[in-house]
Amino acid sequence: MKISIFLSYPKPITTQQEMFLQKTFSYLENRGLAPRTLGVTDYDMETPLKAIRRMLLECNGLISIAFRRSLIIKGTVRFGTDLPTLDQQPLDNIWLTSPWSQIEGAMAYQLGLPMLLFREKGVLADGIFERGVVGLYMPEFDVSEIDHYFNTLEWNEILGKWEGYVRSVVEKKGNPPQLY
Repeated sequence: MKISIFLSYPKPITTQQEMFLQKTFSYLENRGLAPRTLGVTDYDMETPLKAIRRMLLECNGLISIAFRRSLIIKGTVRFGTDLPTLDQQPLDNIWLTSPWSQIEGAMAYQLGLPMLLFREKGVLADGIFERGVVGLYMPEFDVSEIDHYFNTLEWNEILGKWEGYVRSVVEKKGNPPQLY
């Protein structure tokens, strides 16, 4: 029986993103994992947060892929601040991902699930995708180098380590509670 994992990602907007997603699906399925995504593999009549929580409780780990989604051509962080300790900073030519990638990842973290976060090159490293926030190494990938990336040591070692954590969750879920 395949091991359920939650795969979080915004709907791809380019062919290269779609190819990255398909290669990720194939890799996971070939390793005996069953990637599940709300609205793609699973559907629920409940509110989205309740449906996500229910699905996360059924899963043994999470992979979140922060694809480029919205482009800020010219923007400002802390626009209009009048506090002497804060400066306005430009936010130009930067991509945002879906807020659902942030929400689903944070919910998995609160449940203690093993997490693996990937961020497409150019996506703002903010929230859960900011380095060090959840204490994980977070790979950044370039969709223009998909074939190369899936053959790198980084991809194979990180996925292997995360997979070990996922299999440990499966093992521990089957154990009876311990009194001491």
